[in-house]
This record gives sequence, structure tokens and C-alpha cells, in this order.
Amino acid sequence: MNQKLFEDQPLTPNEKTIADYISKNGVTILTYTEDEIAKELQISNATVSRFWRKIGFKNFKDFKNNYKEKMDVSPANKLEHIMEQVDSTTIHAQMMATSIKHLELTLAQYNTESFQKTVKAMIEARTIYIYCPGPSEGLGSLLNFRLSRFGLRIKILPKSGHEIYESLLHFSADDVLFMFGFVKLHPESRVLLEHARKLSMTSIVMTDCLVSDFNAYADCLLFASRGELWEFHSMIAPTFLVENIIIAIGKETSEQSMEKLEMLDTIRKEYKDLLPR
Repeated sequence: MNQKLFEDQPLTPNEKTIADYISKNGVTILTYTEDEIAKELQISNATVSRFWRKIGFKNFKDFKNNYKEKMDVSPANKLEHIMEQVDSTTIHAQMMATSIKHLELTLAQYNTESFQKTVKAMIEARTIYIYCPGPSEGLGSLLNFRLSRFGLRIKILPKSGHEIYESLLHFSADDVLFMFGFVKLHPESRVLLEHARKLSMTSIVMTDCLVSDFNAYADCLLFASRGELWEFHSMIAPTFLVENIIIAIGKETSEQSMEKLEMLDTIRKEYKDLLPR
């Protein structure tokens, strides 16, 4: 799905939900009816019907015909369709199929330019500020742990409250804001992103929405599929993307990274009798 279709459109919250839904479902959307989309998203049929005109089509049929003409049936789309047909009574098989689907959806929307820009910005940053609220706290801890080993300066931001204001005092144009922005733009996220923009500070958002308010604020957007709002939110794809960032940064800073890891090994050996592993 071409994201340029929605970039310059002043969409309402419901319209953004529809845009995000059809972006994630790709070729599968061609099998749906307007009624099914409205029921799935719990949005009125009238809103869904008006949406197609909002993005430049006469109706849903016109949208489908246009999509079919430009459609590229990729291996990811084929595998996605197969995964949707999986019917198993065992939970491990179902979860494996779902995890594969999330990874395939993430790879299908992978943007090389955004990923490389993210890695470059994080390597060059004076400090990387990580905002990881709610279930993304573990992802933030993983980034912090691994990147600190490479010698990068990392700061985990408070989740909410007045402590966020204290953190804003230390932001500068030489820093990077890395944010996990799942589901929607919260007030805390907006404050952080707006302040980073005022300072010309690079902002990176990992999100599970292809179309959302984050698009208007972030310098770099990284998509990781977690499932729809009403589904169990898997962290398989976000973890996959985080580990890719870590490996890419380690590779780009191999000399510095190896030096730090060798120092760590030396320190461990020096104090192994006092602090055994």
C-alpha cells in the first residue's frame, strides 16, 4: 500500500484508523466489503464510505480497481494469506503462525532509508534519550543495555508527570529522542516530540501504526507489527527491529564496540573472585 496516498490528507481520527487498517492488510483488503471494515473497526458505514472520496477515489470499488492495477503480489503477501488460513487447536502453532505474520508484515513495510537514518543519528548523538512507556519498557531496557556496552550514552526518560519537564531541560540539537509510540500519540509523547522539534533534535519513533499522528512529528518512523487494537499485542516484531538496530550500530562502530567489550571482559576477570558470574 502506497503511504503517499495519506501523507497530505487532513484525516480525522476515525479516518486515520481506516487508513492504518487498509495499509496493514495490503492485498487482503480487496476481499473485504465496506460493511466488514466498518464492523471490524467499530466505525459507522457512512464514515467508511466517505473515506474513499477523501483520499481521491469515487468509492470503494474505484479504490479496489486502482489498487489491482498497481498491485505487486510479493512473497510477503502470499505468506500472509497462507498464515490467515492456518487452523490449529494447539496454542504454540497458532502463536508461531501469528509471530511469522507480524515479522512478514514488518519486513513488507521496512524502509531502508529510515532505518539507515536512524542508525546514523544514534551513532552520532551526544545522548540518546529513550521513551519507553507501558509494555515497551522491556524494549527500552534492551536498547539501553546493549548500546551502553558499545560506549553510547543512553538516558531512559520518565514515563509521565513533572519529571518529564526536568528531562526536557537537558535536550539539545546534538541529542536523539528514541520513542516507542504504540497505538496512539499520548500527551507525554507529543510534548517530547514537539520540544525535540523546537531544538532541531532528531526524533525516532517505533510504532505499530502506518498512519497516525506520529507521522507529523517524527523525523524517522520505524514500523513494527503488533496486531490490531482488539488483538493480543505481540512484541516479537518490535524486538526483532530493536535487535537489528543494535547489530547495525555495533557493526558501524565495530572498533569502538570491540574495545568496550574487551574492557568489560578484562574487568570481569579482574573481579571474578569477588563477583562470580
